[in-house]
Amino acid sequence: MTTHHSPAPGRRTARRAAATACAAAVLALLGTAVPAAAADRPAPIRLTLPAPTGPYQVGVSALHLVDPGRADPWQPDHGRRELMVSVFYPAAGAGGRPQAPYMLPAAAAHFDAVTADDYLQLGVPAGRADWAATRTHVRQDAPVAPERGGRPVLIYSPGLGEPRTWGTTLVADLASRGYVVVTVDHTYEAPEVQFPDGSLATMVAPGDPDAFIRKALAVRVDDTRFVLDRLHQLAAGRNPDADGRALPAGLGRALDLSEVGMVGHSMGGTAAALTMDADRRIAAGLDLDGNLTNVDGSLMPVAEHGLDRPFLLVGKDGETDTGPGWQAFRAHTPGWTRQLTLAGAEHASFTDAEALIPQLGLDPEVRAADIGSIEPAVAIRTTEAYVAAYFDHWLRGRCGTLLDGPSPLYPEMEFVG
Repeated sequence: MTTHHSPAPGRRTARRAAATACAAAVLALLGTAVPAAAADRPAPIRLTLPAPTGPYQVGVSALHLVDPGRADPWQPDHGRRELMVSVFYPAAGAGGRPQAPYMLPAAAAHFDAVTADDYLQLGVPAGRADWAATRTHVRQDAPVAPERGGRPVLIYSPGLGEPRTWGTTLVADLASRGYVVVTVDHTYEAPEVQFPDGSLATMVAPGDPDAFIRKALAVRVDDTRFVLDRLHQLAAGRNPDADGRALPAGLGRALDLSEVGMVGHSMGGTAAALTMDADRRIAAGLDLDGNLTNVDGSLMPVAEHGLDRPFLLVGKDGETDTGPGWQAFRAHTPGWTRQLTLAGAEHASFTDAEALIPQLGLDPEVRAADIGSIEPAVAIRTTEAYVAAYFDHWLRGRCGTLLDGPSPLYPEMEFVG
């Protein structure tokens, strides 16, 4: 994989305008970001993610996947489609393994200089945080906790302009509860993807927002189906890593691919609905504040005909542009569906921003624009509880009442309609 750099993105005039729209991130990709001189910055802050709440410790292993049958759709002159994914899983102790990095060095540098404040519009000055050193509570290639018959598998798709690491809090918590969770970076649409040889692939210039979003979603569907194919290889005892890197013993046996779910944030939530529509291997899906309308306002096909399998919609508070697509989807879905609102939340509240932004000492108005007024610990634990309850019910057959109606345990989660 060679290094390819796309033009650095600039700021929107209205920093938080249309934060929930997929198009907003695209429209931000204009101009050049100029980081402050390193000599003028204080020492970067080392951040910590919340500890997972489940009974298992968590391990993670990265896979470099190459699709020999597909040219890269964004950079066709650069060869076959290449992806980086991370497999989070219940671990049988730390096994002396080191803490897994939150971001690799080159990816962390790009996230700091470009992604955090220009793609994600977080108002975080470059150099404020040491993203590479963020504590994850996850062990690299830790021993796999055995489970007869394997464990349900979840695919996590990040939002536009977000790296796959930006959902680590939720993903690690799900793994600690007994799931195998696979996070996917969609190369050249992801803000930065660092490959094992140290090279960095960055986002292509988007051009027309509507065309870019439509293409990006189609590519995500293809990427996710390819990842599922490779997970089946892993479950069959074959190593799918393109570099032949040794994987933790028993990782393939940990996968129960008869029980697969998909969850995503923003455009990742959109991708969850579209991938379910295209691939029946996915039994249940969950959309965290992702649109089901196109940039031009038209309904996506999945909103026009719905799904025949369970799908949960969870949105931020206040004014949102997800309304028309979500309403149409619910009206046309013959399968199980619910819509929830996390009171006091903002678009980024469903990502690691909810855990990390409070540690950065930002102006209160900037912090509120990023993650809303809800108490961060409440937002995180409420989201984790409902995501886990949803997949526990549909993939594990567990009984529970959390999805039946409002709960006094989580008063901030409101049921819509």
